[in-house]
Order: sequence, then C-alpha cells, then structure tokens
Amino acid sequence: MRNILITGCSSGIGYDTAFYLHNRGYKVYATARNKTDIDRLKKEGLDSYLLDVTDSSAIERMLKIIIKNDGELYAVFNNAGFGQPGAVEDITTDVLKEQFETNFFGLHELTYQSLKFMRNQGYGRIIQHSSILGLISLRFRGAYNASKYAIEGLCDTLRLELMDTDIFVSTINTGPVRSDFRKNAIIKFKQNIVSDRSIFKKEYEDELLTVKEKDSDIFTKGSDVVIKNIIDALESKKPQPRYYNTLATYLLGGLKRILSTAILDKILRKI
Repeated sequence: MRNILITGCSSGIGYDTAFYLHNRGYKVYATARNKTDIDRLKKEGLDSYLLDVTDSSAIERMLKIIIKNDGELYAVFNNAGFGQPGAVEDITTDVLKEQFETNFFGLHELTYQSLKFMRNQGYGRIIQHSSILGLISLRFRGAYNASKYAIEGLCDTLRLELMDTDIFVSTINTGPVRSDFRKNAIIKFKQNIVSDRSIFKKEYEDELLTVKEKDSDIFTKGSDVVIKNIIDALESKKPQPRYYNTLATYLLGGLKRILSTAILDKILRKI
C-alpha cells in the first residue's frame, strides 16, 4: 500500500485530496496545525496528525512515525499555505516573513527532510502546491506572489538535481478553486494591514474585501481539478514536472509566454 503525507488538511484541497486518496487505497497521513481539526479528521475516518510545517522538529517526528509504521515514504503533498493580501507598501517585513514561513520555508523543510528518506530508499514523489500566482502577479497579492514564485525557483532547481533518480518533483499551478482560501485571506488582511491609512483604502473595500465566489463563475472550479493532477503525479510512470488546472491558469500562463511584459502588465492591471 502506497503512503502519502499531506499537509494542510483542515479544509479545501488538502481535505478533499486526503479523503479521495484514502478511498483510493492509499495510506494517508493527513496533517493540520490545529488540534480541533485533527480530532474532527480522526472522527471522519482519517489517520490524522498534528503538524505545523514551521516547526522542523515536528516534521522530523512526523516522518519518523511514518517510517516506523511503513518502512518507507512514497509521497509528500506540500499543500499547507495561506494568502496574505495587501499592497506591497502596506506589508511590513514581519508580515512578509510570516507568509514565507508557511508557504515557502515550511514547504522546503518538509521537502528537505523527506528527501533524506527518499534518497535512501531510491524513489519517491514530491508534489508542491504552487499557484497561477507563481507564474503571474496580481495587485494586492505581493506577499503570496513572492512566496509562490520562490517555490517555482526551488522546484525548477530541485528537478534538475534529481533528474537521474526515481524521485520525481511535480509543481501544481492551481487557479481559483472553491475553498476557504479567500475567507481566510481576508482574515489575514484584517489582522495585518492598516487599511484606514492606506492610499488603496477605497480599492481594498471595493475589490478585495467584497470578492465572493460564485458557483457559476467559469474560472472557479472544484478541488477535483487539482486531485486529477495529484493522481497523475502519484501514479504516472513519468509524472509531469508541472500541472496546470482551471481556465485561468491555462489562459494567464499562456499569455505570459507569448506577450511582452508591458502588454501583460496592462492586462493584469485590469483583473
């Protein structure tokens, strides 16, 4: 039975993926950073563990549990992350560091520690959850953009370094998917951005704080589009190095390849 460690399983893509793979026959180690979520996941039938990806010792303990139980680590899905909205000039360095601690450094720490086991066993799959915002940038998403761009650079390099092995790294560039991501991002905005003194105060109110997902939105899809990528990354003999999903990812990713920076900026400014 193949096993997989998934981070950020409290809701959304991580939650849906954990259950899908569990039902598909995988031994899923579903992790989250809050005990209440762990208790709920256990009651719902998942093998769930407390894990804060910003805690390297917690990651070490989690991996030792997996190796002790199964003798191997087949796959890791680095899914944990959050969005910190706000204009770059309204984001303090401390707030930017907080964004990177989870989205980038936590991802790297789990990857770094997992590779020791995968190198020793000679195989493995590492799936990194990036975003369309790791390919293009949008206003008021500077912290999140930066963290996802960093993932892109790290994974592009890692693939080159693992090219002659049976350890595969796949990056998933997810577009808008129905989840609690936007709701949680607004919470982070209210916690960390002093909007009343911002030059963007009105735009925050009109554009950022009033955005609501609609089931009829042609750009916003369910988590099944991401799960399809994950299955291929786990089960294909030679998984793709990068997976696009949703129309937004294909459209904007394609425009970045064919348009000049100046023209693309004009388009992105209107989104």
